[in-house]
Amino acid sequence: MITAFAANGPKNELIRFEYEPNELNDDQVEIDVNFCGVSRRDLNMIDNIWGRSHYPLVPGHEIIGRIVKVGRAVKRLTLGQVVGLGWQAGCCHQCQACIAGYQHLCSQLQSTIIGHHGGFSERVRGQESSVIAIPDYVDLESAAPFMSAGISVFYPIVEFGIKPTDKVAIIGLGGLGHLAVQFLHAWGCEVNVFTSDMNKKTDAITMGADAVYHSKKRADILLLSGQFDFILSTVNVQMAWDSYMQALKPTGRLHFLTKSVDAITVNGSAMVAGQKTLSGSSDGPLSLVGTMLKFASLHGIKPVIEKCSFDDINQAISRVRKGQVRYRLVLCR
Repeated sequence: MITAFAANGPKNELIRFEYEPNELNDDQVEIDVNFCGVSRRDLNMIDNIWGRSHYPLVPGHEIIGRIVKVGRAVKRLTLGQVVGLGWQAGCCHQCQACIAGYQHLCSQLQSTIIGHHGGFSERVRGQESSVIAIPDYVDLESAAPFMSAGISVFYPIVEFGIKPTDKVAIIGLGGLGHLAVQFLHAWGCEVNVFTSDMNKKTDAITMGADAVYHSKKRADILLLSGQFDFILSTVNVQMAWDSYMQALKPTGRLHFLTKSVDAITVNGSAMVAGQKTLSGSSDGPLSLVGTMLKFASLHGIKPVIEKCSFDDINQAISRVRKGQVRYRLVLCR
């Protein structure tokens, strides 16, 4: 029997929930959960924002723990090994995306918290190929957010060939944005931050930002016309997207990391004339996670975390809902 914390409906508080797991699949490992991040995506699943939630729902997809069981076909991972698990708990290995190395885009992706009990639990399971071996040099307390927030930010930097000479901007300084600032600063870029909370300016500068602007002052954004090679949006609220597109240099890219429920409206003719790109992604290929962890270690990059006991999980979720966490909350056992 496994004890977890589950929501029985949208916006419900989590309650203790016990379940009997099925027999462990041959290609799976079972992980004793030591740390688990709490993210906005967990809240979206609790609230059924995307219409994909099934109750009782056990959230939690930024997991660090030790392997306590291995399936018969498992070869790479061993009992007692420290590992991480993110949004992806399994994939088919056969679709075009998987074959091309984009397992996070698998047509039959098995999510850690969709139709599957996640990391707000004593234990969680994942396909061996989706479980990340955590190197000894990684600080385990702060490692959990790397499993989803970290790779979500790091992936587009690599995928789109961001150069150290690029001038970049990050919209939002929260769980995703504060990692983006650190990564892009270490990458060598000139880093600019747009935030609606100018009380975070000192934090942004400390993390590596070269300049900080108010994200909703359209007139100020327009003064930056044609300046940025790459703009990374980490927010899920409507913004003056045309202004940000105008702030891009020719051939620049505006990239989204969050699934906004609102339409993204931009001036198509201006985008075409400037040969600009609008794109989006979520998470990233597991093959890149090891590189990300090594890069973070080399440059002293860590999520800024607040720690909370699993027993205080509803208090933790409330703080995330209210935007009170700076900058990532991690449940600890």
